[in-house]
Amino acid sequence: MIEIPESITIARQLNETVKGKKIIEVKAAHTPHSFAWYAGDPSAYAPIMEGKGIGTATGIGSMIEIELMGRDEKEDAYSFVVGDGTNIRYFAPEDKLPERYQTGITLEDGSSLICTVAMYGAMFLIQPETYDNPYYLVAKEKPFPGTEEFDYEYFTSLREELSGKISVKEFLATHQRIPGLGNGVLQDILLKAGVHPKHKIGMLQESDWRRMYEAVVSVLGEMTALGGRNTEKTLFGETGGYQTMLSKKTYGKSCPYCGNMIQKANYLGGTVYFCPECQI
Repeated sequence: MIEIPESITIARQLNETVKGKKIIEVKAAHTPHSFAWYAGDPSAYAPIMEGKGIGTATGIGSMIEIELMGRDEKEDAYSFVVGDGTNIRYFAPEDKLPERYQTGITLEDGSSLICTVAMYGAMFLIQPETYDNPYYLVAKEKPFPGTEEFDYEYFTSLREELSGKISVKEFLATHQRIPGLGNGVLQDILLKAGVHPKHKIGMLQESDWRRMYEAVVSVLGEMTALGGRNTEKTLFGETGGYQTMLSKKTYGKSCPYCGNMIQKANYLGGTVYFCPECQI
């Protein structure tokens, strides 16, 4: 699933690989999928996108926004937005394309961008100036870890007016308090901070908050610098370079800090992994 490290990594790879290339063909809703979501009628994508150029791609939370360059300055501005749950892959001109996919974008040099959905996913063609989807707007507007705006004061302001009874996982990974920080990246952040995902935020000391903040910034920074997590794929279908400490790949293995066996539990609609010794 796309989270902050993957959205930033894939956006960078798009800018390095296809930025400036002209779109010559678009096939939206190519293979029917009950949980593939589009903005409006997908049959309208091709007439709008074809002939435009690939502009700057930006990672925003769990989404990747690709600006489309108009044929002339008078054209309305559009963006193609890939959401969490959608896999976007680059195929060189000589590569064989998959038979089943949801959206295909063919470029002037014969290369393609192919979007596929496994469980659910979004591929939105939007006009950014008028698009009013709250999920998109919050991801665009809120500071994200690694920027100057995302300092400790901002981080702790997110807890204001919240019940002390909510858990650390609920605080960090729900309601888009930090867009793009989901259940996946949460695991290693909390291990480094030494905080259990079920711990109630009202029981945290200020030192716990400080460790959590530092872990959010440092772990997400490392994940991004290494091209995403080894549980996820890049634009080229390769696994990311960051080796997760807590994930389905490490369940039942030894904690890298203390050697205790990594455990898991179902919690708040997903699986959490934790070390019973390091995380209290």
